[in-house]
Amino acid sequence: MRFMIIVKASQDSEAGIMPSTELLTAMGNYNEELAKAGILLAGEGLHPSSKGARVSFSGDKRMVIDGPFAETKELIAGYWLWQVKSKEEAIEWVKRCPNPMPGTEAEIEIRQVFEAEDFGEALTPELREQEERAFGRGEKC
Repeated sequence: MRFMIIVKASQDSEAGIMPSTELLTAMGNYNEELAKAGILLAGEGLHPSSKGARVSFSGDKRMVIDGPFAETKELIAGYWLWQVKSKEEAIEWVKRCPNPMPGTEAEIEIRQVFEAEDFGEALTPELREQEERAFGRGEKC
């Protein structure tokens, strides 16, 4: 099972305040643990929303909204993508994570990633082939 581990933004991360050497060291050690355990597939920090944009859809119309965005607690500061056996295993790993926002409250969200088999018959063999061409494997949907 794949899970996206989402680090929620804080006022500091949205202000562009970079992590300390101590936090970078702690996170580096944690990432090495994840890699040694064979569960780490990807992970990155994100620039603040002030450097981002959103595209909203209404029918066939598109509207671009430049950041920053309100509601910091709903924004993402970074993520990991893990391959684990269960949600419970993902929870146990997250509980071992250094606080990503030292000196303040932080929140990490855990969300399961869809796998090809989750789509049942709607994902036809032709669509599976298309996914494999686009992503290099049929599991990303």
